[in-house]
Amino acid sequence: MRLFLLAFLVAVPSWGQIEVKDPEEVRPLPQVKGVGAPDTGKPAADKYIENTPRASSAPTNYSSGSRDHYMAVHLGYGIDSTAYEWGDKAKVDDPARLEGGVTYRIGEWINSMDLLFRAELMSFKLYEDEEKPVKLSVMPIVTFPDSNSRFPLYFGAGLGLGVFFKQLEEESALSIDLQLLAGVRFFEVFENTGFFIETGLKNHLHLLSDGQLNAVYFSGGAIFTF
Repeated sequence: MRLFLLAFLVAVPSWGQIEVKDPEEVRPLPQVKGVGAPDTGKPAADKYIENTPRASSAPTNYSSGSRDHYMAVHLGYGIDSTAYEWGDKAKVDDPARLEGGVTYRIGEWINSMDLLFRAELMSFKLYEDEEKPVKLSVMPIVTFPDSNSRFPLYFGAGLGLGVFFKQLEEESALSIDLQLLAGVRFFEVFENTGFFIETGLKNHLHLLSDGQLNAVYFSGGAIFTF
Protein backbone atom coordinates (compact mmCIF):
# COMPACT_ATOMS: atom_id res chain seq x y z
CA MET A 1 0.00 0.00 0.00
CA ARG A 2 2.79 2.39 0.85
CA LEU A 3 4.49 1.60 -2.43
CA PHE A 4 1.25 2.41 -4.31
CA LEU A 5 0.88 5.83 -2.64
CA LEU A 6 4.50 6.71 -3.30
CA ALA A 7 4.13 5.87 -6.99
CA PHE A 8 0.94 7.99 -7.20
CA LEU A 9 2.62 11.08 -5.67
CA VAL A 10 5.53 10.87 -8.11
CA ALA A 11 3.26 10.51 -11.19
CA VAL A 12 0.83 13.43 -10.47
CA PRO A 13 3.32 16.38 -11.01
CA SER A 14 4.35 14.97 -14.36
CA TRP A 15 0.76 15.32 -15.69
CA GLY A 16 0.93 19.19 -15.54
CA GLN A 17 4.21 19.48 -17.44
CA ILE A 18 4.19 20.45 -21.15
CA GLU A 19 7.01 19.31 -23.33
CA VAL A 20 8.43 22.11 -25.53
CA LYS A 21 10.31 20.85 -28.53
CA ASP A 22 10.89 24.22 -30.30
CA PRO A 23 11.19 27.49 -28.26
CA GLU A 24 10.07 29.58 -31.27
CA GLU A 25 6.63 27.96 -31.15
CA VAL A 26 5.94 29.71 -27.86
CA ARG A 27 4.77 33.29 -28.48
CA PRO A 28 3.44 35.77 -25.94
CA LEU A 29 -0.27 36.42 -25.99
CA PRO A 30 -1.33 39.70 -27.69
CA GLN A 31 -2.07 42.58 -25.38
CA VAL A 32 -5.71 43.56 -25.33
CA LYS A 33 -6.32 47.34 -25.30
CA GLY A 34 -8.73 48.45 -22.69
CA VAL A 35 -12.02 49.96 -23.79
CA GLY A 36 -11.79 53.77 -23.91
CA ALA A 37 -8.02 53.91 -23.43
CA PRO A 38 -6.47 56.87 -25.32
CA ASP A 39 -3.84 56.51 -28.04
CA THR A 40 -0.34 57.32 -26.91
CA GLY A 41 3.06 57.72 -28.49
CA LYS A 42 3.69 58.30 -32.21
CA PRO A 43 0.21 57.17 -33.43
CA ALA A 44 -1.44 59.72 -31.17
CA ALA A 45 0.89 62.48 -32.40
CA ASP A 46 0.22 61.63 -36.07
CA LYS A 47 -3.53 61.63 -35.47
CA TYR A 48 -3.37 65.04 -33.76
CA ILE A 49 -1.40 66.59 -36.64
CA GLU A 50 -3.89 65.26 -39.21
CA ASN A 51 -6.89 66.70 -37.34
CA THR A 52 -5.36 70.11 -36.64
CA PRO A 53 -6.54 72.75 -39.20
CA ARG A 54 -3.76 74.58 -40.95
CA ALA A 55 -3.76 78.39 -40.81
CA SER A 56 -4.01 80.08 -44.19
CA SER A 57 -0.99 82.10 -45.24
CA ALA A 58 -2.94 84.21 -47.77
CA PRO A 59 -3.21 87.95 -46.98
CA THR A 60 -6.61 89.19 -45.81
CA ASN A 61 -6.16 92.93 -46.15
CA TYR A 62 -8.34 93.14 -49.25
CA SER A 63 -11.81 91.72 -49.71
CA SER A 64 -14.30 91.82 -52.56
CA GLY A 65 -17.10 90.10 -50.71
CA SER A 66 -18.03 92.10 -47.64
CA ARG A 67 -21.37 91.66 -45.92
CA ASP A 68 -22.90 94.71 -47.61
CA HIS A 69 -22.69 95.95 -51.17
CA TYR A 70 -24.18 99.22 -52.22
CA MET A 71 -25.13 101.13 -55.32
CA ALA A 72 -25.77 104.88 -55.35
CA VAL A 73 -27.50 107.04 -57.95
CA HIS A 74 -27.12 110.81 -57.96
CA LEU A 75 -27.90 114.10 -59.67
CA GLY A 76 -25.68 117.15 -59.37
CA TYR A 77 -24.76 120.53 -60.77
CA GLY A 78 -21.58 122.52 -61.34
CA ILE A 79 -21.88 125.45 -58.93
CA ASP A 80 -18.56 127.14 -59.75
CA SER A 81 -16.53 126.21 -62.83
CA THR A 82 -14.00 127.68 -65.26
CA ALA A 83 -12.85 126.41 -68.66
CA TYR A 84 -9.50 127.32 -70.20
CA GLU A 85 -8.58 127.09 -73.90
CA TRP A 86 -11.80 125.20 -74.60
CA GLY A 87 -13.11 126.60 -77.85
CA ASP A 88 -12.37 130.06 -79.23
CA LYS A 89 -11.95 131.85 -75.90
CA ALA A 90 -9.05 131.59 -73.51
CA LYS A 91 -11.41 131.48 -70.51
CA VAL A 92 -15.11 130.72 -70.03
CA ASP A 93 -16.89 131.05 -66.67
CA ASP A 94 -19.48 128.57 -65.40
CA PRO A 95 -19.58 126.09 -68.30
CA ALA A 96 -20.47 123.06 -66.12
CA ARG A 97 -24.15 122.19 -66.02
CA LEU A 98 -26.26 119.20 -65.00
CA GLU A 99 -24.69 115.85 -64.17
CA GLY A 100 -25.90 112.45 -63.06
CA GLY A 101 -24.41 109.04 -62.47
CA VAL A 102 -24.19 105.67 -60.78
CA THR A 103 -21.64 104.53 -58.19
CA TYR A 104 -21.11 100.89 -57.24
CA ARG A 105 -18.86 99.47 -54.57
CA ILE A 106 -16.75 96.64 -55.99
CA GLY A 107 -14.55 95.88 -52.96
CA GLU A 108 -12.89 97.10 -49.80
CA TRP A 109 -9.72 97.10 -47.78
CA ILE A 110 -11.02 95.62 -44.54
CA ASN A 111 -11.62 98.18 -41.78
CA SER A 112 -9.99 100.83 -43.93
CA MET A 113 -11.27 101.98 -47.36
CA ASP A 114 -13.77 101.20 -50.12
CA LEU A 115 -13.09 100.75 -53.83
CA LEU A 116 -15.87 102.22 -55.98
CA PHE A 117 -16.63 102.44 -59.68
CA ARG A 118 -18.43 105.55 -60.92
CA ALA A 119 -19.96 106.27 -64.33
CA GLU A 120 -21.24 109.81 -64.80
CA LEU A 121 -22.78 111.90 -67.58
CA MET A 122 -21.90 115.61 -67.55
CA SER A 123 -23.20 118.46 -69.70
CA PHE A 124 -21.55 121.82 -70.46
CA LYS A 125 -22.50 125.13 -72.03
CA LEU A 126 -19.64 127.27 -73.33
CA TYR A 127 -21.19 129.46 -76.05
CA GLU A 128 -24.75 130.35 -76.95
CA ASP A 129 -24.57 129.35 -80.60
CA GLU A 130 -22.29 126.33 -80.23
CA GLU A 131 -23.27 122.73 -79.57
CA LYS A 132 -23.39 121.83 -75.88
CA PRO A 133 -20.71 119.23 -75.06
CA VAL A 134 -21.76 116.04 -73.28
CA LYS A 135 -19.21 113.76 -71.63
CA LEU A 136 -19.26 110.29 -70.07
CA SER A 137 -16.73 109.98 -67.25
CA VAL A 138 -15.73 106.55 -65.91
CA MET A 139 -13.32 106.13 -63.01
CA PRO A 140 -12.38 104.04 -59.99
CA ILE A 141 -12.67 105.93 -56.71
CA VAL A 142 -11.14 105.16 -53.33
CA THR A 143 -13.10 106.41 -50.29
CA PHE A 144 -12.55 106.19 -46.55
CA PRO A 145 -13.62 105.12 -44.00
CA ASP A 146 -15.14 101.90 -45.32
CA SER A 147 -18.92 101.82 -45.57
CA ASN A 148 -19.26 98.88 -43.14
CA SER A 149 -18.18 101.22 -40.37
CA ARG A 150 -21.43 103.16 -40.97
CA PHE A 151 -19.56 106.38 -40.21
CA PRO A 152 -21.58 109.17 -41.88
CA LEU A 153 -18.69 111.27 -43.23
CA TYR A 154 -16.53 110.04 -46.09
CA PHE A 155 -13.71 111.36 -48.28
CA GLY A 156 -12.16 110.13 -51.49
CA ALA A 157 -10.36 110.62 -54.79
CA GLY A 158 -10.60 109.17 -58.28
CA LEU A 159 -8.79 109.21 -61.60
CA GLY A 160 -10.35 108.09 -64.87
CA LEU A 161 -11.20 108.67 -68.51
CA GLY A 162 -13.71 111.02 -70.13
CA VAL A 163 -15.36 110.34 -73.51
CA PHE A 164 -17.25 113.18 -75.23
CA PHE A 165 -20.42 112.19 -77.07
CA LYS A 166 -20.80 115.80 -78.18
CA GLN A 167 -17.85 118.15 -78.46
CA LEU A 168 -16.86 121.46 -80.05
CA GLU A 169 -15.13 121.30 -83.41
CA GLU A 170 -11.38 120.70 -83.35
CA GLU A 171 -11.49 119.76 -79.67
CA SER A 172 -10.39 116.45 -78.17
CA ALA A 173 -13.01 113.73 -77.72
CA LEU A 174 -11.01 112.20 -74.85
CA SER A 175 -9.96 113.63 -71.50
CA ILE A 176 -8.21 112.65 -68.30
CA ASP A 177 -10.60 113.19 -65.37
CA LEU A 178 -9.66 113.84 -61.74
CA GLN A 179 -12.06 114.09 -58.81
CA LEU A 180 -11.68 114.93 -55.11
CA LEU A 181 -14.78 114.50 -52.97
CA ALA A 182 -16.31 114.67 -49.49
CA GLY A 183 -19.80 113.77 -48.40
CA VAL A 184 -22.33 112.67 -45.81
CA ARG A 185 -24.21 109.37 -46.14
CA PHE A 186 -26.93 107.62 -44.16
CA PHE A 187 -27.58 103.94 -44.85
CA GLU A 188 -30.89 102.07 -44.50
CA VAL A 189 -33.07 105.00 -43.50
CA PHE A 190 -36.02 103.22 -45.11
CA GLU A 191 -35.28 99.48 -45.05
CA ASN A 192 -32.44 99.04 -47.60
CA THR A 193 -32.57 102.61 -48.91
CA GLY A 194 -30.57 105.57 -47.62
CA PHE A 195 -29.40 108.90 -49.00
CA PHE A 196 -26.25 110.98 -49.37
CA ILE A 197 -25.03 114.44 -50.33
CA GLU A 198 -21.62 115.11 -51.82
CA THR A 199 -19.42 117.97 -52.94
CA GLY A 200 -15.92 118.26 -54.32
CA LEU A 201 -13.57 119.34 -57.08
CA LYS A 202 -13.52 118.08 -60.66
CA ASN A 203 -10.82 118.66 -63.22
CA HIS A 204 -10.35 117.39 -66.75
CA LEU A 205 -7.56 117.80 -69.28
CA HIS A 206 -8.18 117.23 -72.99
CA LEU A 207 -5.83 114.59 -74.37
CA LEU A 208 -5.62 115.85 -77.96
CA SER A 209 -6.10 119.59 -77.45
CA ASP A 210 -5.38 122.35 -74.93
CA GLY A 211 -8.76 122.44 -73.21
CA GLN A 212 -9.09 122.24 -69.44
CA LEU A 213 -11.92 122.46 -66.89
CA ASN A 214 -11.87 123.20 -63.15
CA ALA A 215 -15.19 122.86 -61.33
CA VAL A 216 -16.81 122.70 -57.91
CA TYR A 217 -19.89 120.49 -57.87
CA PHE A 218 -22.72 119.59 -55.52
CA SER A 219 -24.80 116.42 -55.81
CA GLY A 220 -27.12 114.15 -53.88
CA GLY A 221 -29.02 110.92 -54.29
CA ALA A 222 -30.05 107.54 -52.91
CA ILE A 223 -27.99 104.59 -51.63
CA PHE A 224 -29.27 101.02 -51.96
CA THR A 225 -27.63 98.29 -49.85
CA PHE A 226 -27.93 94.57 -50.57
